[in-house]
Amino acid sequence: MINGSVLTKSIALTAAGLFMLAHAASAQTYPDKPIRVINAFAAGTASDVIPRTVLEKAATLLGPNASFVFENVPGAGGNSGTASAIRQDPDGYKISATAIGPLAVNKALFKSLGYDPTTDLEPITPSAQLSNTVTVSNKSGLKSLKELVDFAKANPDKLTYSSVGPGSSQHLGGVLFEQLTGATMRHLPYRVTGQLVTDIVTGEVPLSFQNITNVKEQFVAGNLKILALGATKRHVALPNVPTTEEAGLPGLITSAWFAFVAPKGTPKAIVDKLNGAIVAALNDAEIKKKLNDLGADPMPMTPAEFKTFIAAEVVRWQEIIKKGNIQQM
Repeated sequence: MINGSVLTKSIALTAAGLFMLAHAASAQTYPDKPIRVINAFAAGTASDVIPRTVLEKAATLLGPNASFVFENVPGAGGNSGTASAIRQDPDGYKISATAIGPLAVNKALFKSLGYDPTTDLEPITPSAQLSNTVTVSNKSGLKSLKELVDFAKANPDKLTYSSVGPGSSQHLGGVLFEQLTGATMRHLPYRVTGQLVTDIVTGEVPLSFQNITNVKEQFVAGNLKILALGATKRHVALPNVPTTEEAGLPGLITSAWFAFVAPKGTPKAIVDKLNGAIVAALNDAEIKKKLNDLGADPMPMTPAEFKTFIAAEVVRWQEIIKKGNIQQM
């Protein structure tokens, strides 16, 4: 006679084994249909161009049947699209192209995200980071980061800086600048990046912590000044621009970064396969050049490294936002 508990345990082990074999088989043949990419931001933005550039190459490395189909779901600072993506079936055929806001900053900025970026998704890898600059109007008369710091400290609440909106990396770059220098400034959010840059050129607004992509063309044309780059090393797109550390303000490190994540429960073998193809694409010389031309730097990580990175970024920006007394939305 077979003991009931032994039989139950045997059935459970068999079921678990079949489950593992099924997933192993699906991972080996994956993908055999298009992978849907829910992008948390609008088409045509850096948040859209960068993941498309990377995944176009990754598709050629993932397998003969691999392809990525994009769907843009912008809204609520990227929260809407990210939440929508991570609530999909975890079958490996739905992933999210998202960014620093939904994965790190917004947890402190919003009263409720509807998800927790540290526990409710499967990190795949960051794709790239886009460092912010310290950009000033030619009409400001400022010629160095030191001059900017001295002026801001000597003129409390008189200096205005612009950004693409509350909670953006440009806005938080200004907040961090204030915390590092003791200065106080006025924040002016814009809805349209093109108008923001135009107003720096005309001198309507003297300062912005803009990313490289948005200001590089006007800088090369001599229509505005970039005093420093908020990164730990110089960028090939701006080789003559010093880092903030070189310019005398080492803590002013700010950037936007972009990433891919999957719904919680997506099989590890599939997450690893996606990671392998995307990381290989990021290490491709042609893709590196395309990203560098945009002002971005490839940012490959393993899923485990990315998980740790997200947790650290959440803590970092929570502290900055709390110290800056930024109201939750």
